[in-house]
Amino acid sequence: MNRKLIPKQIKELINYWWKTSEHDNKTMLILFKHKHYSDSLFFGHIVLEKILKAHVVKYTNKEAPRIHDLVELSKRANLNLNQEELEYLKIVNRFNMRTRYPDVKLRFYKQCTLEYTQEHLDEINKLYKKLCQQFKQKK
Repeated sequence: MNRKLIPKQIKELINYWWKTSEHDNKTMLILFKHKHYSDSLFFGHIVLEKILKAHVVKYTNKEAPRIHDLVELSKRANLNLNQEELEYLKIVNRFNMRTRYPDVKLRFYKQCTLEYTQEHLDEINKLYKKLCQQFKQKK
């Protein structure tokens, strides 16, 4: 899993993480539009996870680890995020609810009002755009 990759493999992996983050970003917005608020925030986590994994591959020339912790991924990618952004990644980590217990998922579902979700999607998009911009600048 932690093997060095040849340049062609690196490019393919980066492209995979980049393209799937774009796709999932669209899915996140569609879910929000259709009032699937908790699911849209779950996809918000995935969007950030995938763009961070593109950064990890680019920085390490290795496959991205099979982890979902956004803070850890940002560290492995050696990104220069400020403390506020790192704290926000901790919040977004809580949106990764796919395998949580039903009672936890229900509490989260009830928490995901229109306003709550819109606020977080705005922040997720802001951070996503910054990570995309940083990626393009490092080429």
